[in-house]
Amino acid sequence: MNNLINLIPQVLEGLKVTLQIFILTLVLSIPLGIVVTQGRLSKNKILSKLTGFYILIMRGTPLLLQIVFIFFGLPIIGITFNRFPAAILAFTLNYAAYFAEIFRAGIASIEEGQVEGAKVLGFSQRHIFFKIVLPQAIKRILPAVANEIITLVKDTALVYVVGLDELLKIGKIASNKEASLMPLLLVGVIYLLMIAVFSELFKKLEKTYSYYE
Repeated sequence: MNNLINLIPQVLEGLKVTLQIFILTLVLSIPLGIVVTQGRLSKNKILSKLTGFYILIMRGTPLLLQIVFIFFGLPIIGITFNRFPAAILAFTLNYAAYFAEIFRAGIASIEEGQVEGAKVLGFSQRHIFFKIVLPQAIKRILPAVANEIITLVKDTALVYVVGLDELLKIGKIASNKEASLMPLLLVGVIYLLMIAVFSELFKKLEKTYSYYE
């Protein structure tokens, strides 16, 4: 028990790194995902193809490989990133591609008749998107977005490959040092608590948007 208590400061430091990666990835990848979605839905075939190719690369290769490529591969051609920015860049580019496809599917699911009707009534494109299309799309994509965010919580452990001391790495080191599974159990409980919090948050969001049913 004393060993676990002594481990808490280290675990909290690891949790801090994990949360930083998680929050920054969300803050950066969701807006980028929206931009990529606009490109994917664009009538400009070149832009649509380019964004489609980007999505294919990001979704078709492992996130771990992308982290390794950015941190260890790009320096070969003279592009160097520190550990933390390299991890954030890889996570952002990867998750933006997934969010982009989720957003695209949500927007495409809105009946064209609603958009056409709004145009006939004289609404601007901006008003149509933010007042008619987006609220309904958000309702429809919430479960998929929730799944991605929960996956992101667990994927943060991949930053060990660039030497960042995130939550799981701290637990592994302590477990090996003490020849005990208790540190890993503690880390597991923390992951479960984080996922439980986000799951509950998304349940409330789904209720908020339930009036669109």
